[in-house]
Amino acid sequence: MKINSTGNIDISSNEPVFPEFNIASNTISFDGKLLDVSLVLDKLDHLISEPRKVKIESTINNRSLNIAPVLENIYDRGNVSAVMRSAEAFGFIDFNIIDRADGEFKAANRVTQGADKWLDIKNFESAPSCAQTLKKRGFNIYATHLQASTTIQEIDFTQPTAVVFGNEKDGVSDELLNLCDGSFIIPMYGFSQSFNISVASALTFQFIHQRLNEDKEAHQKYVEKNINRHKALKAWYYIQSINASSQENILQVLAN
Repeated sequence: MKINSTGNIDISSNEPVFPEFNIASNTISFDGKLLDVSLVLDKLDHLISEPRKVKIESTINNRSLNIAPVLENIYDRGNVSAVMRSAEAFGFIDFNIIDRADGEFKAANRVTQGADKWLDIKNFESAPSCAQTLKKRGFNIYATHLQASTTIQEIDFTQPTAVVFGNEKDGVSDELLNLCDGSFIIPMYGFSQSFNISVASALTFQFIHQRLNEDKEAHQKYVEKNINRHKALKAWYYIQSINASSQENILQVLAN
């Protein structure tokens, strides 16, 4: 993911950190190449300060690879940036964006504040391709929907779950709704009928984060099950912690 010269998100050029997410326990993707995780950690270790290493470890321990935010046909690029920041802040880095080829978008002055480089972002041109990929990886898919009869409190987020947020005006498309396992609504207690997408996503992520942290036993089982993925994430964060000018020489450093 890149931010172009106008301050808007360029989602055409990013590559997933884990190209084969289910089996990528020992490789990550960088600059179009697959890198061995252990090699990255060994070769770059001396370039990372001790305080930074502590921060990386702490951050990874609060990551969840079992929750996958999905944005479908978001019009305002500022909203995409806002959802990215909230997702990263609460530890949900498996980020998916669906953009139709004929979609219209509004440029925005807001940017991700660097949150995008800590996310594993995947792009899709259609709802079916995104849903099929998530299903193949074992995710249940739930959409936020104003007409849902189920509240967010009733969803089991201890299972791998993708959470879909739809277009600001039209919401999640019927096409994608039909591919979901269900939908939910965030309860509201005033006259307003809906939250805007940036608020809805932040409330959703905060609720899920709190719910996951309440189940300590499930969280420990998750950590043990995903120890290899977290190691790969550590390698990726080592790379991202190195300044841009030095990143250009990473492949050369790894080759020596």
